[in-house]
Amino acid sequence: TLPLGITQSKEYAELEWPIDLLIAVVWVCYAIVFFGTLAKRKLEHIYVANWFFGAFIITVAVLHIVNSMAMPASLTKSYSAYAGAQDAMIQWWYGHNAVGFFLTAGFLGMMYYFVPKQAERPVYSYRLSIVHFWALIFTYMWAGPHHLHYTALPDWTQSLGMVFSLILLAPSWGGMINGIMTLSGAWYKLRNDAVLKFLVVSLSFYGMSTFEGPMMSIKTVNALSHYTDWTVGHVHSGALGWVGFISIGSIYYLLPRLFGRDAMAKPQWVELHFWIATIGIVLYIAAMWIAGVMQGLMWRATNPDGTLTYAFIESIKATYPYYVVRFLGGVLYLSGMLLMLMNCFMTIAQGKSVKAPIPAAAAHA
Repeated sequence: TLPLGITQSKEYAELEWPIDLLIAVVWVCYAIVFFGTLAKRKLEHIYVANWFFGAFIITVAVLHIVNSMAMPASLTKSYSAYAGAQDAMIQWWYGHNAVGFFLTAGFLGMMYYFVPKQAERPVYSYRLSIVHFWALIFTYMWAGPHHLHYTALPDWTQSLGMVFSLILLAPSWGGMINGIMTLSGAWYKLRNDAVLKFLVVSLSFYGMSTFEGPMMSIKTVNALSHYTDWTVGHVHSGALGWVGFISIGSIYYLLPRLFGRDAMAKPQWVELHFWIATIGIVLYIAAMWIAGVMQGLMWRATNPDGTLTYAFIESIKATYPYYVVRFLGGVLYLSGMLLMLMNCFMTIAQGKSVKAPIPAAAAHA
């Protein structure tokens, strides 16, 4: 529907109401499967990864339903239930927490499972993981207004979003430190374990993105960064570096075990993929950071008589070389994914069926 121009014009929520309803139905089915599985568990304890998955499922459902509330005019057209600044506030409460719960909480669940498994070490601090969980899910909910600095949103709401964004640094870095310190006593494995490299570097990008986000939420910084390619660099350090790398590492861990193999069909390709993708991300985000700061400075530059120093098109022209670097970075990252795709197909082709025994519940004294 989107190429046809059928859209609600809401970021991350473009689809019209019939598809919104179908998404809600699918998500409820997902929730039933997940929480039904937890209800039938044989172990009393629920590991922290499942706490993150559960919060991600519940919160995304609430966000999707509330933000997508609309009055249908036809099958392909509807009008938001909210208006004006309230509509913008609901949208960015949704938009920010779509990042916070879909692209953070869900993938933190993966991190808390796959990093200890690949490192063959217990999570560094289980107590910290619980504090991380509760602090993160409480604080994230309030940070949406930082997307609407210097707009029609009330100033106190903007400031509230900024304050909670700054607080958000603490639980985010708590999770990053917990993941990286899980390698205590196993750092030597990074020399030869490309899968572990993906997982650990993903945590580095998570830490970098969650420092940069609160910094960009400060009003004076946001006055420079907003509407520029700095934001694009920030988003992609999280999307390609954190979400991408933790997903890649998890797939490289899972796939051989699903198909009865000790490793991927081409282990050396995993190492090659890591370096190609890492170089690609660094080129991409560094180009966008530099371009973004340059754009912000050019747009705010004024002559002594108060007129703008640069026309907008001049900032576009000055950005061109950085877009070339961004393109090269994207090509490298995509090339790594194609290499991974071939490796996955070869691993599946050489695989065999596996009968994994289900362990009995441990007896409790």
